[in-house]
Amino acid sequence: MHHGHDEHPVNPLPPVVWVLAAPIIVTEILFALGTTGALGAQAMGWRLAILGQLGFDPVTFRHMAEIGLWSVHDLLRLVSYAFVHLNLTHAAMVVVFILAIGKFVGEVFPGWAVATVFIGSTLVGALVYALMPFTQMMLIGGYPGAYGLIGAFTWILWMRLGAGHPHRMRAFSLIGMLAALQLVFGALFGTGPDWIAQFSGFGAGFLISFFVAPGGWGHLLRKIRKR
Repeated sequence: MHHGHDEHPVNPLPPVVWVLAAPIIVTEILFALGTTGALGAQAMGWRLAILGQLGFDPVTFRHMAEIGLWSVHDLLRLVSYAFVHLNLTHAAMVVVFILAIGKFVGEVFPGWAVATVFIGSTLVGALVYALMPFTQMMLIGGYPGAYGLIGAFTWILWMRLGAGHPHRMRAFSLIGMLAALQLVFGALFGTGPDWIAQFSGFGAGFLISFFVAPGGWGHLLRKIRKR
């Protein structure tokens, strides 16, 4: 056998990336089958029913906080909302982010760290969203978690460039571009407050990376000690 003939033409994705993307893909397949009537008449309303069960409601969360009575089901919504989407296009964009950015992050971080970044960013995004008293709309979709992966991606680039590098801030180019697109689309078509959760997810992903990246926390401690 010639050397290199057994290599994959495309580098395989880290398993954790598929674990994060699989629930979104599977639910979208089920929703698509449901709309055809192949799974019975009741399946045609599955998307709305599931959104109501798994979407994160900031009003309900604030009410629970006020009265001090917590529901396990509603607390689980802090994460479950990331795996259901408004439509196929919404889900497809999130899956693209998870696969593309998750592959890059997963080649540097261990699998558990990638999952921690995604879930942690999803959780923080929902909490910050709920803390804003003006948020009324239900939070749905995996963008906060995906933005968390972008935060980890940014952290990796930022660390590789190193302190004192004249172009270190270029590590934030991707999130800067996404912020600019948000402004443009918001100006043209209007936008909901879900951007709060998305950019909170980015910040969480960047900060979580200091604790879960290989050598990340140790590097931070060394930098503090030098000062």
